[in-house]
Amino acid sequence: MAPKIQGTIIIEGTELTVTNPDKLLWPDAGVTKAIYLQKLAALAPYLLTYTSNRLLTTIRYPHGAGGTFFYQKNAPEPVPDYVRTEVHDGIRYVVMNGLPELLWLGNLAALEFHPSLHAVGNHLPCEWMIDLDPSQEHEPRIMQAALIVGETLTSLGLRSIPKTSGATGVQIIVPIVQGVTFDELREVGYFVGKYVTQKHPDLFTLERLKKDRGDRIYFDYLQHYGGKTLAAPYTPRAKSGATVSTPLTWDEVRSNVSIQDYHLMNIIERLNQTGDLIAAVEPQPVELILKHLKKK
Repeated sequence: MAPKIQGTIIIEGTELTVTNPDKLLWPDAGVTKAIYLQKLAALAPYLLTYTSNRLLTTIRYPHGAGGTFFYQKNAPEPVPDYVRTEVHDGIRYVVMNGLPELLWLGNLAALEFHPSLHAVGNHLPCEWMIDLDPSQEHEPRIMQAALIVGETLTSLGLRSIPKTSGATGVQIIVPIVQGVTFDELREVGYFVGKYVTQKHPDLFTLERLKKDRGDRIYFDYLQHYGGKTLAAPYTPRAKSGATVSTPLTWDEVRSNVSIQDYHLMNIIERLNQTGDLIAAVEPQPVELILKHLKKK
């Protein structure tokens, strides 16, 4: 049950101070900080699954979505004693394992959570993600593109889960057994990306430079790498309508669901019905495709 938000709240035995609970963090959606913290508390069992034991980057919006923002890699000072941190490449990252840390960051107007793609102290990926990044602000073909990639992965014997970025794009997630390297997944990513761009040259591109993409959707297999981040499943986004990065069913993708359909005001109701769609898919045999590619 979501906590009642007042000046001070007790979460799992930890006392947190909430400042400016009536501050509008998503003005167009009417989401105040108090509402945000309640929604974060309800999202926590899902979101924390994908931030636990990872190096966290947040995007903070001191004046709410639409205002000025900054990326925060170093843990905000002062760091409470209940917040775990890890130093990596000279940066002291927050490791967000629990609800008190999540609400502490929420109170600091951290509106987006972008975890490392590997666990703390490890250099191997936790899962494989392909990022489909539209070149246009409004891309009506994004679900069509996601479906083509999903069907291509299926043809290779891989089950996958699409999720909205919560902004304009879609990520395709493939659960894996730990042991595959980022470089190996890039190899498979390039293979799949080359195939879909050759088959659908008007829809996909492997061109990194936005100015050279035209209106095509960038099949980004390079963003999934050590030292980079992608929006966590279930993270809110500082976008119009308080959208949330939401895993989808392939039937929803076929029906051309909108990225704007899932947001802070309805995501909990959805999750109560669907559960975590990512957790429902077992690790996939990407090693078999790697073996095949290495033979070639």
